[in-house]
Amino acid sequence: MVLLSSPRLLAFIALIGTSGVWALWPIPASLETGTTALTLPPDFTIDVAVPNAPLDLLQAVAQTQSYLENDKLGRLVVGRGANDNYAIQNGKPLSTLKLTLAEGSQVGSISSEAVKSLGTRSEEYTLVIPQDGSQATLTANSTLGLYRGLTTFTQLWYYYDEVVYTLLAPVKIVDKPAYPYRGFALDTARNYFPVTDLIRTLDAMSWVKLNTFHWHITDSQSFPLQVSQYPELANNGAYSPQEVYTESDVQYIVSYAAARGIDVLLEIDTPGHTAIIGASYPDYVACFDASPWATYANEPPAGQLRFAVPEVVNFTASLLSSVAQTLASKYFSTGGDELNTNCYVNDFVTQQQLNQTSMTLNAALDSFTQATHGALVAQGKTPVVWEEMVLNWNLTLSNETIVMVWISSADAAAVVEKGFRVIQAPSDYFYLDCGAGGWLGNYSTGNSWCDPFKTWSESYTFDPLANLTEAQYPLVLGGEQLLWTEQSGPQNLDPIVWPRAASSAEIFWSARQPGGAPLNVSEALPPTSKSLIPTHDIRYRMVQRGVNAIQLQPQWCALRPHACDLNA
Repeated sequence: MVLLSSPRLLAFIALIGTSGVWALWPIPASLETGTTALTLPPDFTIDVAVPNAPLDLLQAVAQTQSYLENDKLGRLVVGRGANDNYAIQNGKPLSTLKLTLAEGSQVGSISSEAVKSLGTRSEEYTLVIPQDGSQATLTANSTLGLYRGLTTFTQLWYYYDEVVYTLLAPVKIVDKPAYPYRGFALDTARNYFPVTDLIRTLDAMSWVKLNTFHWHITDSQSFPLQVSQYPELANNGAYSPQEVYTESDVQYIVSYAAARGIDVLLEIDTPGHTAIIGASYPDYVACFDASPWATYANEPPAGQLRFAVPEVVNFTASLLSSVAQTLASKYFSTGGDELNTNCYVNDFVTQQQLNQTSMTLNAALDSFTQATHGALVAQGKTPVVWEEMVLNWNLTLSNETIVMVWISSADAAAVVEKGFRVIQAPSDYFYLDCGAGGWLGNYSTGNSWCDPFKTWSESYTFDPLANLTEAQYPLVLGGEQLLWTEQSGPQNLDPIVWPRAASSAEIFWSARQPGGAPLNVSEALPPTSKSLIPTHDIRYRMVQRGVNAIQLQPQWCALRPHACDLNA
């Protein structure tokens, strides 16, 4: 029998305790780890063995080095790693991580890979870290895959007493996403968010391998988007000259996102949610600022595009086209939700046009949609719409159209039944603004329409394939969590989004646990090691990197796995 001295025993216990706790978020598709300590010495290097390595890959490597040096995250255990000291002292140094592309792979930039069509982006990678300190390797079929692997690599390391270390060597990870679309949506029209906030949000998205920023940039309340062909829209529609996204701002955000493996899906919601356009084109908007607003809109102010009028159709198609042609993404959202028919029933101009052309309102909307989507297709874009365009209106939509399901998770089955690809964005799981109470004036008893508050663990229980047949599974492209900002602004952006938005990141990247078992919903409520511990970990790491992510539990609980479980 070998007797372990006290320091050895403590180190052994720490190692055993760590071996079953995967602090990686999202969980890799395949994960093998050991119990040997490795350290990162000051001269640790990342060798980019990629011919003609693109600039954004080199920048990603530099960013990885910076995270490794500056995260300084203590392990989430009592003592924050003090009991790891013996293992650290005896851990061998890892001197090099070598990056290579698989034989025959084309060398393209991360940015170019990030905006390819869904289903054609190569994000898979293999990461191998030997336990003897010899060279670690990261291989992929694209620079985007290398970027995802670098993200995982940074999550393996902790900090104690001036040393960066892991306790999990050897490590072998073979990883790829379960779904091609993994997003986060932000509304910047109800309240404006400075570019710096969007940049920080993109960084946080990249840390959990989200790959689409759905930017709901305009709405009835404001039009903060500068469009060179229609400068009056922002001049008259932004809250102030300082609260505008200039064309250079948009390009900067798009390029910054792409370098982090993120596509930007811009949304200009039409024909509803467009009251603010009436500030520049009053003749184009029905029931503009009408009162009582609740008769004509879901929220103030009232106003919707007169889509039956040819001049408005041409204007909208031109507007969407002029914006879309400046964007790298192959996708563009035209919205289409919450269209208030009462607004048009009571609008003289709309009714006059319908009578003159012997068209129904539905037929006019179909014609409008054909024209606006046709303009986008001419720019090489695939249109994205909200579910009402499929379920509430009898429109002639191309089967290439992508449909976002938002009203209820139960609606996905009806959409895919019609043959459309879907993005899962159900309010009953993924709306981050729910549960904040009512915001309407003179209505003290009001609540948010989508109560209750959607906790990270409730979101984690979502099943993207519920109520679908196996033949319909491929129509689910992925999903996203969303923040509508009636009650949010720069001051609370980080804590209301993070780390809750990381729950869907794991759902749509991982889908299953390493080894093939499904993500265990019962282990999310109450949370256990397969959910809460890595969520704590990514939250603390976000804070170290400057994102003000909200606490999930008292720190006492975070340092004591399972101690705060319901039946502990």
